[in-house]
Amino acid sequence: MARDVSPWKAALLSLALLALLLGAWELALSGPAGPGGAAMDPEYAALLGQAAQAGGQTAMPAPSAILARLVELLADPFHRRGTNDQGIGIQIAYSLWRVAAGFGLAMVVAIPLGFLIGMSPLLNAALNPFIQVLRPVSPLAWMPLALYTIKDSSISSVFVIFICSVWPMLLNTAFGVASVRREWLNVAATLEAGSWKTAMRVILPAAAPTILTGMRISIGIAWLVIVAAEMLVGGTGIGYWVWNQWNNLSIADIVIAILLIGVVGLLLDRLLGWVAGRVAWQE
Repeated sequence: MARDVSPWKAALLSLALLALLLGAWELALSGPAGPGGAAMDPEYAALLGQAAQAGGQTAMPAPSAILARLVELLADPFHRRGTNDQGIGIQIAYSLWRVAAGFGLAMVVAIPLGFLIGMSPLLNAALNPFIQVLRPVSPLAWMPLALYTIKDSSISSVFVIFICSVWPMLLNTAFGVASVRREWLNVAATLEAGSWKTAMRVILPAAAPTILTGMRISIGIAWLVIVAAEMLVGGTGIGYWVWNQWNNLSIADIVIAILLIGVVGLLLDRLLGWVAGRVAWQE
């Protein structure tokens, strides 16, 4: 039985499921009962009352209302009307800049160090305890220390992105380098290739798919962490924008932010996936 799946059929099925989900959502919120029929926490009810007086939303909006709000936000995504009133495009740009800076620093550190660890069993054994102790620590646990020492919220966010990005790249690079076939290294030695030429012409091409896999994992974690980091430090960024909209009880804006975060994360993953496909090789 053929296992190939037509991309057109998969796309049509995805669209059908999306239409079914949005239709059920729209009908559920437009029914006579509407949302909020169950008993509500008194404090939350008071918060909803304050939001209603301030013009905020007091119920989950329907997809049609979210779409209308999305069109409104995308009509001028780069506006600046004050510190707390900047377009969604500007907020995403701030987050992408922080992710790019932290991710780039992680590449500069993780890939060369991963090469050294993969090529030296002694260095691998010596550094492995440090890696295994630091790797499970939540990146956000570093934020208070970063704020205390760096004293700049934006740079502290970059540092947190660096911390969460470095481990997948480091471990995958070391694994890819250590897994290079011994026969290939022997051929390079027979041809009297130096260490640098062997690293660039033999080890790097062989380990490149594994390195790109680590980078792909890192970018996904980095984009996930930046949202939480910006919620903590405030100022700018898509994470801060989500938290600010929650304070205003702008539920439609929060839903839109969730969708945009997912779309940007998908694009980043697809970009690195395309690069990984370009460097992949077969026996």
